[in-house]
Amino acid sequence: MSERVFILAPGPHVGTGDSVARVMWRVNIALLPALAWGVWSFGPAALALTAACVASCMAVEALVELLFGRAITVRDGSAVVTGLLLAFNLPPGAPLWFAPVGALVAIAVAKLAFGGLGFNIFNPALAARAFLMASYPARMTSWRPYGAWDAVSAATPLGILKERLDLPLPSYADLFLGRVGGCIGETSALLLLAGAVLLLAGRDITWHTPASFLGALAGMSLLVGADPLLAVLAGGAVLGAFYMATDMVTAPLSGGGRLVFGAGCGIITAVIRRWGGYPEGVCYSILLMNAFTPLIDRCTQPRRFGSRRGRG
Repeated sequence: MSERVFILAPGPHVGTGDSVARVMWRVNIALLPALAWGVWSFGPAALALTAACVASCMAVEALVELLFGRAITVRDGSAVVTGLLLAFNLPPGAPLWFAPVGALVAIAVAKLAFGGLGFNIFNPALAARAFLMASYPARMTSWRPYGAWDAVSAATPLGILKERLDLPLPSYADLFLGRVGGCIGETSALLLLAGAVLLLAGRDITWHTPASFLGALAGMSLLVGADPLLAVLAGGAVLGAFYMATDMVTAPLSGGGRLVFGAGCGIITAVIRRWGGYPEGVCYSILLMNAFTPLIDRCTQPRRFGSRRGRG
């Protein structure tokens, strides 16, 4: 007679048909339109760099887990998400060896060193971007104009503003559609928003963080004398607000906490753009707010049972 095994665990017991792997692969699908535009805008070099980033992240994850005797988790899609987001944050002319270097930082240091998916404190792709920016600032700020598949150098809209260059700024339509230079996956706000609609419809992300991020960025930009609409459409604001600040691991749990988190990201981004050494501040703003996530959770999560009644 076979024994029946019962698993005991504290409540509440809520079952869903979803899984981490399904969420991660939906995020990968949502990123594909922006990737296609990046390849169309910057040529085969952008595709090769993206493929190298994805392959490197998957290889590093599998090798580290194999080395330490852990279960191989490559098929859950999280390493692919990290690889895509890493590539999306790189200039299209970056050398291919940036991919394995970035993957080592993103996967081995920022993710697996903390215990793997669900335990990392900082967004892995942004941690890798920050490392590459600090180590190779010249190569990380060498851009190609829209439609240029060769090594032509050009300034981004944020670079024109930061350096006060005597160059025309792109129109709002060009910024929205993506007819500008920049990182591989950040230029087309339209296609990034199209993918974000899929994630919002599937409840993979909520509106709280993106809305407060972009709203605070626009408001703070207006306060410091910058064009709020250009601030939202230029650079990595839309990419960061919908795809990296909403990371389920490194962002707060409650809706109120996500509003605070997003507002902090938006304000810090505007401050770095106005007074910082770099024209872009999305990466550093999200990483800084990642460090405050435990505190935000502690201050904004509701009590589990009942409420505290005042005396008197």
